[in-house]
Amino acid sequence: MVYRRPPSRFGLNSLSVKLSLLISAICLIAGVCAAALMLKSEEKQLVFEEHEILKSSTELLIRQFNALIKTKSSIAEQANNVVSEQLFSKNSAMNLSNKTQLQFNSDGTIRSASSDGLSAAFLPQQHYSPFYKRLFNNSESLWRVISPTLIHDFFNFYMITKDDFIRVSPPNWALNAPAELSGSNGATFKYVQSDLNPSREPVWSKVYYDKVWHKWVISLLVPLYVDNEFLGVTGSDIDLNTLISFLPVGDKEKHLLVFDKKGQLLAHPSLNPALQADYGSNNKTITTNEFVNPQLQSIINEAITMKLPEYANSFVQNDEAHIINIRKIDKLDWYIGVYKKRSSTLSALQDLKLKFFGLFVLYAVLVALLLHQALYQLVLRRIHTLVHAVTGFGKGQLLTEFPPENKDEIGTLNGSFKDMTVEIRKLIDGLNQRITEKEIAEKAANRLSKAVAFSGTGVVITDENFVIEYVNPKMLEMTGFPESHFNRAPLLNIIASEMAILVEDINIDLRSRNYWRGDTLIQGNDKQPIWVSLSVSPIREEGGEITSYVASAQDISFVKESQRKMEQLAYFDTLTGLANRTFFRMQLRKSMALAERGHYAFALFYFDLDEFKRINDTLGHDAGDQLLNEVANRLKTRLRAEDTIARLGGDEFAVLLSGIESQEHASDVANTIQKTLNVPIKLGNNEVIVSASIGITMAPYDSLEEDQLLKHADLAMYEAKAKGRNTYHFYSQELNAAANERLFIENELRHAIKEQQFEVYYQPQIDSSTQHVVGYEALLRWFHPMEGLISPTKFIPIAEATGLIVELGEWVLEQSCQFAVRLAEQGRDNNVSINLSARQFKDANLVPMLSSIIKQTDVSAKRLHLELTESMLMGNVEAAITQLHELKALGISISIDDFGTGYSSLSYLKRFPVDILKIDRSFVKDIPEDPNDMEITAAIIAMAQKLNLDVVAEGVESVEQIKFLQNNNCYIVQGFYYSKPIPERELPALYEKLSSQHQALITK
Repeated sequence: MVYRRPPSRFGLNSLSVKLSLLISAICLIAGVCAAALMLKSEEKQLVFEEHEILKSSTELLIRQFNALIKTKSSIAEQANNVVSEQLFSKNSAMNLSNKTQLQFNSDGTIRSASSDGLSAAFLPQQHYSPFYKRLFNNSESLWRVISPTLIHDFFNFYMITKDDFIRVSPPNWALNAPAELSGSNGATFKYVQSDLNPSREPVWSKVYYDKVWHKWVISLLVPLYVDNEFLGVTGSDIDLNTLISFLPVGDKEKHLLVFDKKGQLLAHPSLNPALQADYGSNNKTITTNEFVNPQLQSIINEAITMKLPEYANSFVQNDEAHIINIRKIDKLDWYIGVYKKRSSTLSALQDLKLKFFGLFVLYAVLVALLLHQALYQLVLRRIHTLVHAVTGFGKGQLLTEFPPENKDEIGTLNGSFKDMTVEIRKLIDGLNQRITEKEIAEKAANRLSKAVAFSGTGVVITDENFVIEYVNPKMLEMTGFPESHFNRAPLLNIIASEMAILVEDINIDLRSRNYWRGDTLIQGNDKQPIWVSLSVSPIREEGGEITSYVASAQDISFVKESQRKMEQLAYFDTLTGLANRTFFRMQLRKSMALAERGHYAFALFYFDLDEFKRINDTLGHDAGDQLLNEVANRLKTRLRAEDTIARLGGDEFAVLLSGIESQEHASDVANTIQKTLNVPIKLGNNEVIVSASIGITMAPYDSLEEDQLLKHADLAMYEAKAKGRNTYHFYSQELNAAANERLFIENELRHAIKEQQFEVYYQPQIDSSTQHVVGYEALLRWFHPMEGLISPTKFIPIAEATGLIVELGEWVLEQSCQFAVRLAEQGRDNNVSINLSARQFKDANLVPMLSSIIKQTDVSAKRLHLELTESMLMGNVEAAITQLHELKALGISISIDDFGTGYSSLSYLKRFPVDILKIDRSFVKDIPEDPNDMEITAAIIAMAQKLNLDVVAEGVESVEQIKFLQNNNCYIVQGFYYSKPIPERELPALYEKLSSQHQALITK
């Protein structure tokens, strides 16, 4: 028999067709569900990632903005310190004197604008006082120095005291402010000084509209304390739009929203400058509810109420979903939000949905057709079913149902396949889980890698042995080195050689604590080292083992430069660039500390310029400043870099010379300084030569105390001046003794005046042709009860320096006038010459006092001769001429004492109303041995005769000198040849002696 295959059934009742359709339907439903679940999960994942990306970018934006706020606060504090030190500190070394023009206005205010247009000041007239007069002057000078630098960082810079004194740059605010302006009544001003700000930190105000500047601004105020007393504030304003510009969102799909805790809107896409100006001019606050929809307003209200540092949410605007991330800025009480459309995130996913569902439907249809064809071709249903199941499983249909097990071979095969699919499913599930975990880890690592790569901070990653494995682009940009320079190099190689002293300390900290943080310099390629804030931290595995280190370097060059400028103002002289007194004392203390430890010695030079005052008075202050600059430049050129050169004020200089152990070495340096300064200096059209009197003290040999060392140098300098200037002198114990003697004389001089320990001696002036006395020079003598006679050369300079010479001089004038009256009563027609000191001549009460004495004593004014030195007349020539004419109006005569030894000009001599020239003893004493002195003396006598002036020769001690003077027509002489200075009681004996000489002369 031939076996025939039963006919196939092609209808819907066919088992193969039904089974094919059933399996196809199951595949389609399962695929659609799986696709829907996968796409839903993908949608959530994309939204979550977008939130995270928005959060990360917002966090970076806020971190950069906080750093900016911190930098602004730091600069404001440093500026506050400079204002406090330079305007209110007693130790301020900076010369801020200035003559400000004050405008007293009818509205009750005082205003002033600086001549350079940089600043202006404002003060209610009821608070005006000498203190504020100085503050007007000094603050203008200080603002001229610091405001150009600060206005680069702020819109303006000002100071407000509690009495409403205002100094501001630019000047508009102080010049245009209303008279009733009271900056001290502001809420922020009161908060700065209140108990709510015990740490005296900078305070940021709320945003407000400034009607002077016509801008929305925010103020940064720093309390100003001096000796723990609140004086006011220093402040700066920042244009709101300028500050907002430091919040770039960096993406056109992102939008910025900024508001404060009161709901004031500060930034929004719909907010433009014209609208802000309109609100400000109408005194209206810009609130958020006027510009945002209710959903976003609700989010804003929640953020303000909850006061969270971070807040994320979503809202609908213009029928589109948006996501937003809000961060709080504590220093400003601001909330900064960044938002964007969700549609931009999900648009790509929507296209993927359509394609994905189409593929799954097509896939299900194809599976059904294949199954139907397999069932149609196979004879055995069970084998067909098994093959279908295995085929479906092999194509990824892991949920395919296998036929039930039977005891025959096909049933056993079904069971085996079923067991095998179970194991495969477990394996695939495990693999899928691992793949998912890996994808998550890769995404996180990718985000972290991008954050590091695009960070504004330089990042270096090393292994556990501090060998560099990675540097980000910012570090390459900062240093200028290629990546190969860092590869496998030691971490500490990035430190600049200038900071080599820190490397060992950093290495010790890293090895012991695995952490280091601080400011340092890192090396640059073909450029200056860069100041950075460097932080090195470990990266640990779950078990705590350190596998690598990360170093981050934030560029702080701008901050360091600002600090340098502040230090320049605080520690260096603004005219010459040399160290000032404050910095010099700091360096001196450091040198003293090193000297105390042994094995270190240094020399302290203290000097001033011998001719500076004359040059300053004759050529002007501009020439004086030019001279000081030239001297400073020469000192910097000739001295070593390690030596400290300082200008202590005026024309006073000091030098600290390190490593000087012998006076010979110090002498070499002193000679070098003098030779350097003696080279002629060109000042405009004039050429001058200056010299220095240098005082030198050696440490630690002379003293180990700072003040003592300065005193020693000062004493040595004055000794150098006493030796004739343009020289140097080392400190010695003798100088200290001389200083003590000077102090003793100064103290005793006051008692001597009260106890009348003085007596006037008189030295006669003789007509050598007749041996008759024609006059006397009054000379002061001091007889101390314990010390005996004290030389005038010792006490007169001290009396001059202390001002006691005025009181002493008045007493001498009174005694001399009484003496002249007694001479007249004796029938002697003699004049009396009295020396005037420079202090007396410049005394405004001199003429009235002389007039009063003449009236009281009833002396004949023509008998009085006042003697003045040349140098006394050459300071202010016009004033001296006026004073001389006032003296002449009293009827007295004027003598020029010590003629030929000063600095007078013959062109001025003819203008002075002078009657007598006295030839100085220095020209007479060497006659006839010195021909030069003879020529000079003869020339002076001839010149006096041409000018119709009388001549008196001082210091005559020999008959040869008298004969020389007589041969040159000079007969009036004064000197020991005839008599030393004697008291009035010894005059009769003098008369007898002169009478005897006269008789002897007649007899011859």
